[in-house]
Amino acid sequence: MGEVGADTIYTQDGTVDIKGNQAVKSNTGNWHACPYILANECCERLAYYGMSANLSNFMLDNMGMNKSDAANTVSNWTGTCYAAPLIGAFLADAYLGRFWTIASFVIIYVIGLGLLTVAASVKGLVPTCAAKGVCNPTAGQTAAVFVGLYLVALGTGGIKPCVSSFGADQFDEHDESERRSKSSFFNWFYLSINIGALVASSVLVNVQVRYGWGWGFGIPAVVMAIAVGSFFVGTPLYRHQRPGGSPLTRIAQVLVAATRKLSVPVDGSALYETTERESGIEGSRKLEHTEQFRFLDKAAVETPADRTATAPSAWRLCTVTQVEELKSVVRLLPIWASGIVFAAVYGQMNTVFVFQGNTLDKRMGAHFSIPSASLSTFDTLSVIFWVPVYDRLLVPAVRSVTGHPRGFTQLQRMGVGLVVSIFSMVAAGVLELFRLRTVARLGLYGEEDIVPISIFWQVPQYFIVGAAEVFVFVGQLDFFYDQAPDAMRSMCMALSLTAVALGSYVSTLLVTVVKKVTTTGGKQGWIPDKNLNVGHLDYFFWLMTVLSVVNFAIYLPIANWYSYKRTAEAEYNPDAIEGGDDPHGT
Repeated sequence: MGEVGADTIYTQDGTVDIKGNQAVKSNTGNWHACPYILANECCERLAYYGMSANLSNFMLDNMGMNKSDAANTVSNWTGTCYAAPLIGAFLADAYLGRFWTIASFVIIYVIGLGLLTVAASVKGLVPTCAAKGVCNPTAGQTAAVFVGLYLVALGTGGIKPCVSSFGADQFDEHDESERRSKSSFFNWFYLSINIGALVASSVLVNVQVRYGWGWGFGIPAVVMAIAVGSFFVGTPLYRHQRPGGSPLTRIAQVLVAATRKLSVPVDGSALYETTERESGIEGSRKLEHTEQFRFLDKAAVETPADRTATAPSAWRLCTVTQVEELKSVVRLLPIWASGIVFAAVYGQMNTVFVFQGNTLDKRMGAHFSIPSASLSTFDTLSVIFWVPVYDRLLVPAVRSVTGHPRGFTQLQRMGVGLVVSIFSMVAAGVLELFRLRTVARLGLYGEEDIVPISIFWQVPQYFIVGAAEVFVFVGQLDFFYDQAPDAMRSMCMALSLTAVALGSYVSTLLVTVVKKVTTTGGKQGWIPDKNLNVGHLDYFFWLMTVLSVVNFAIYLPIANWYSYKRTAEAEYNPDAIEGGDDPHGT
């Protein structure tokens, strides 16, 4: 099957309009539908980061937690925010579709933000504090905060895995120009995320510090309402992929059918596939058979009993495409796992980076002091700087050398980001080394002692993390969307997000283990509860550096082993190989 011409009236990828009719290319989708999706994402991320960027200090100052408990509380909540997408993704792929999943979960999101606003502003729900950080919240006050936080986490579960995929759905993969635009979409999508994050870290953090958490949570609630409005305004322009039924059921059918045929030899010529142009899965193209994981091929072996059956059970006979769906997911798992350590590095910005900044000189001029959480602005500025540089300068330059349409392959892009992330931990460790030497030289061992080093010396570590994000996180968005089976894209996008969740949980585990091991014998430990000036936070950064190096060393053979998926179209059209014209990642 050749490339579909750009002058075709209707989309050829199975997308429909809001009424269920085949989508007309001229007045749906493409870039004229994207501004509403990008504006929604920008506002949603502004709301999310507006409440989360300074959440560690909220736990310290308003909920009376120590540093380790605050760091772990934020890491656990962040992890839940990135694990909940599995729920929303399943509903989107199986039953609701991406549009209605987003529309439903934003309501939960707004309710959660509203509850947090009430908990931070209504007398009786606000904890009584004798001094900053000396608070004794009641069980009810604590419950109000945590119910609000976890409603927000659940709300993100229906938005995170669906918005990026829904945006990519607006580009017809059968149209060459639209297919190339889709890769650029992920860059600009991530840029919109960081524009929202920039406003959050530069404006809302200051609002929280100066005017309190009632305003600090209330403004994100209002912004989230604006995000909802932006999303619905674009409704007539959107293209929709029909839900393909439960992906978990299809996976189970392959495993059961393969197990039932343990004694049946695999014969490539006897594998079952539908005779129609489309696969038997709603909204999914046929996939070419691959030789990896041959055990699973048994599910598609057509036995004499299957041929004589009027309608063979899907629990005994599966199509090649259904088997290749599962193979695609299995191939993604090692790449997914390699993102966990990077996510743990990324998560340090909201925890130990903030604690490190709390000990530094935050003055900017004679009358202004910058909150330590606002330093994440430089991570955002880094992303805003690197996205257009990557999309408009780096990709064309690298393309001229490699000949690859994307410049780097998706796996090469992520590998570069993993290397860059190592230097962020090195920068943080070097700064902490100098900070502790200054503490020792000046004898600044008091809990409230501020080290006379400008907080702006933290900028390099934030800036490097931002550069790494453009390679790793944007690369993951592009990679997991392309390599996911057509009818499992929300689920696979959610899978990529769970790497961030596990990264947060790994960060929690590391802090907990480090605290337990380094405080034996009455020692202060690397991360003391109250006073970092008597700790060794630099050792923690060196630990993260070593883990990042080991992670990259493991990533290299994994990326070299991976083969990009091929649709049935690829037999006639080499560009239909989702990763480009090279089946290997490195």
